[in-house]
Amino acid sequence: MSHRAAPHTSASYDHEAVSDCAAHGEEETVNKLRGNPWAILTVLSIGFFMTLLDLTIVNIAIPDMVGHLDASLDQILWITNAYTLALAVLLITSGRLGDLNGKKNLFIYGVALFTLASLACGLSQNPSELITFRAVQGVGAAMLLPQTLSLVVDVFPTEKRGVALGVWGIVAGVSGAAGPTVGGLLVTKLDWRWIFFVNIPLGVICVIGAVILFPAPVRTVRHRFDVPGVVLSSVALFLLSFGLIEGEKYDWNGWIWGAVAASAVVGGIFLLYQRGQQDNEPLVPFSLFRDRNFTLMNFVGIAISFGIVGLFLPITVYLQSVLGYSALKAGLVLLPLSVGTFVTAGPAAVLADKVGAKYILMTGLTLFGGGLAWIMAVADVGRSWTGVVAPLFIMGLGTGCTFSPMATEVMRNVPPKLTGAASGVNNALRQVGSVLAGAVVGAVLQGRFASALKDQAAQRAGDVPAAYRRSFVQSFDGARKHLDVAAPDAGPRVPRNTPPDVAHRVQDAAGAVFGHGFIDAMGPTLLVSVGVLALGVVSCLFVVKFKGAPANPHGLPLSDEEITAAGTAV
Repeated sequence: MSHRAAPHTSASYDHEAVSDCAAHGEEETVNKLRGNPWAILTVLSIGFFMTLLDLTIVNIAIPDMVGHLDASLDQILWITNAYTLALAVLLITSGRLGDLNGKKNLFIYGVALFTLASLACGLSQNPSELITFRAVQGVGAAMLLPQTLSLVVDVFPTEKRGVALGVWGIVAGVSGAAGPTVGGLLVTKLDWRWIFFVNIPLGVICVIGAVILFPAPVRTVRHRFDVPGVVLSSVALFLLSFGLIEGEKYDWNGWIWGAVAASAVVGGIFLLYQRGQQDNEPLVPFSLFRDRNFTLMNFVGIAISFGIVGLFLPITVYLQSVLGYSALKAGLVLLPLSVGTFVTAGPAAVLADKVGAKYILMTGLTLFGGGLAWIMAVADVGRSWTGVVAPLFIMGLGTGCTFSPMATEVMRNVPPKLTGAASGVNNALRQVGSVLAGAVVGAVLQGRFASALKDQAAQRAGDVPAAYRRSFVQSFDGARKHLDVAAPDAGPRVPRNTPPDVAHRVQDAAGAVFGHGFIDAMGPTLLVSVGVLALGVVSCLFVVKFKGAPANPHGLPLSDEEITAAGTAV
């Protein structure tokens, strides 16, 4: 009996030993990864990817949302805008909170909130619920987004920072460009709710990775939080964003202009207040803007926002409503944009250090603007999707040339104690640029489209029987001010007793009016973004090539003495 017990005891001992060794090995592996810059970058990229993906993924799901939620057009617009608005308003505040309370903490809290809000968005039963949870999503995104670029700068030494920012740039470019493609696949194969559910596993992985791998948070600022600055900046950004988003809906009436004017007044008060706080931990350190490249890169970021919004808003309607593609096919047609971005994002970061960021940025902005102009030339009713593949790929190449060099230059001279504030300011201005771009591009598209519908209806009235021509033309006089992808169905309604052949001719004519009218409006709309991108190219001419060591050469946390010295230098 004892003879049989011995092997059992021995086997149990061996099993426990193996388990202990395995546990020790796993713990050793985790310890090696904890604080590893590349492991941290991987986690940051997942969080960054989710937030930027959600800026563009919703657009292509709008038709499905309209049908399933019985949402009005105004509600659909707010489903998109609530996210952008919350993101724009809170970015500067969140960036500064990261400096104060630890970027690791803000990143984890932001990802957790974003993930829970994504689950709530997917479970929403009516438009009001979805709008509310989209706003909460924006709050979570605002908490985590400034920490990504800031942490990359903090944890990577100078010699490796260019490559790291190249990866960051790839994620930035691909995530936004991939939104319509991923969204189209999810909507077609599953359901619109899955454009939100897809964030849940990514968010869980991200939170776990951050908790395990990120080093303990280090407070690089040991003074008070600028509460008045937070309130003033948030009110100013909210009033500006709200006015721009709602302006077209209310015909830019008095109270809309009042909101914009109030934003300017509050913004002025904020700047005056900040001027008096520069020696007392301000929310926006003015010293950041003494660096010419920091200021110019922020304008370039706004120009890129105009290019992206200027593309996605009209191209989504063009592919689905004019060419009649499904959400999946429209998303696949836009795939070359992501491919082009992936091709150039990495090399752009390396070339920027060798030949100068200004030249890479100028190349990228030129390619992006050239691609938009190319689409203007080839887009037409009845054209094949093959006509837009090459310009979309060219635009992707251009996008890939912008994010990494821009991120490198905007953060190059920022002292370690201000990286969170600088990242927050940069991201906030880019999101305000997106809101501004949406308002301007949307206003031009809607205004030109309404005019083009009337002109096209008058030209094509001869295609319908004489008895129906007057009502046909009049049906387009009150063209809707806001577009959606169901717009082709908004043509004239023929009486039920209308002969089938006549009803068919009227509907065919109405479809032609919509298609050609949209093409007529699409050209001037794209031209707006081309113009802003051209201004971005010109601004790059004034970028100075950096000489000497960067402000934070090692990317390491500073001691109290170094913090004091950095504060004095600032």
